[in-house]
Amino acid sequence: MTPRRRRLFWVLGILAGVSIAGGLALRAFQQNVMFYFDPSRIAAGEVKPGQRFRLGGMVEQGSLQRTPGSLEVRFVVTDFKHNVSVRYANVLPDLFREGAGVVAHGRLDASGTFVADEVLAKHDEKYMPPEVARSLRQNTASSTPAQPGKTAAAAAAAATSGGAR
Repeated sequence: MTPRRRRLFWVLGILAGVSIAGGLALRAFQQNVMFYFDPSRIAAGEVKPGQRFRLGGMVEQGSLQRTPGSLEVRFVVTDFKHNVSVRYANVLPDLFREGAGVVAHGRLDASGTFVADEVLAKHDEKYMPPEVARSLRQNTASSTPAQPGKTAAAAAAAATSGGAR
């Protein structure tokens, strides 16, 4: 084998190895990507049952239900246009409360209930995840009042007070 051919095989071997490593890295990255959806996009049918994604919005007032004798809780996440029922079977964060922003990681079951693996609450009074703030601002502009005596604009302003960082 001539030195030229030997170099060609080495170059081709290195290119093949880099291509395989890049393909494996890309595949792993695609499996770990988790998309963000709000209740309106879920109602529009953009999510398939079983697909992992992040759900964001506001916890609807009066929707929190605890199952006696277990950690399971049920609540409703809203974007002031549509609602999604959420089931979670673990300890809720300390800052979780009704009327506050929330992002949940999990998947939709066949009945349309979001089964959460993890629930994240706002970490201070002024912060709201950027996707949630943007979604709530868009959806409250044309919705009906979310609470009696409050306009949709006032509810959105309260929900996104301080805006997104």
